[in-house]
Amino acid sequence: MTFLHRRTVLRAAAGGALAGAAGAAVAGCGGDAERSAGSSHAPAHASAQASHPPAHGVAAPPGPPLLLPKLPPGLPAQIEHGPRDGHAVALTFHGRGDARTANALLSEVERAGARVTVLAVGDWLDAQPKMARRVLDGGHELGNHTMRHLSVCSMSAKAAYAEIAECADRLRRLTGGIGRWFRPSRARRATDQVARLARQVGYPHVLSYDVDSLDFTDPGAEVVRRTVLDAVRPGSVVSLHFGHAGTVAALPAILDGLHRRGLRAVTTTELLTR
Repeated sequence: MTFLHRRTVLRAAAGGALAGAAGAAVAGCGGDAERSAGSSHAPAHASAQASHPPAHGVAAPPGPPLLLPKLPPGLPAQIEHGPRDGHAVALTFHGRGDARTANALLSEVERAGARVTVLAVGDWLDAQPKMARRVLDGGHELGNHTMRHLSVCSMSAKAAYAEIAECADRLRRLTGGIGRWFRPSRARRATDQVARLARQVGYPHVLSYDVDSLDFTDPGAEVVRRTVLDAVRPGSVVSLHFGHAGTVAALPAILDGLHRRGLRAVTTTELLTR
């Protein structure tokens, strides 16, 4: 399949996913101005629900937990980028939104021989439990983006801990492990409190980013492409989102642009251990 034809197919898939969502807004992670699907009425202080089954659907039994390579010593508590002297970048996707859009994105990444990191929202895993194994079975990484995608950095310690721990529980139940990476919801960087709570749950490092695609504002595929490729450098960690048609349409050109610069999209762990 040619590059241009792939882009046409992906745009068509994006249109179908957008129609299936019936125009519902999907959460981004840029701050108070972003749109969030369903979060306006979610409780900000929900207690842990580790013993509760997923709200929708039944997931297949988890496969064996992945044996991840050891990270090099001396990494900062909050990671914004990897080594600048290599030829790799990490495309990281905030996991929420229509499963068809997510599958279209993952399929395009795999056709290009690339791998990505997905930071999943717990209530998305409840609604789309099969997506957890879909991500891992495609060779990608799966991590924690809180349970309900609320403003975790403004919460009390008890509420913030529950947001992180409940999502970790969903990941463990669906995959056999909690994943390596945690990213706070609605914040580029974690507060000291949230970083400490994440360590208590089992995430010694907070995954931030140095390139923000701003795709959750739905500026159109060309703007998303240009925003990423104008800012990306060797070692960059790029923030992108599932659930947005413009991201699906922009991805083939982003991957092609990286390839032309001699850069390859890898998982965050691969970026930091090469």
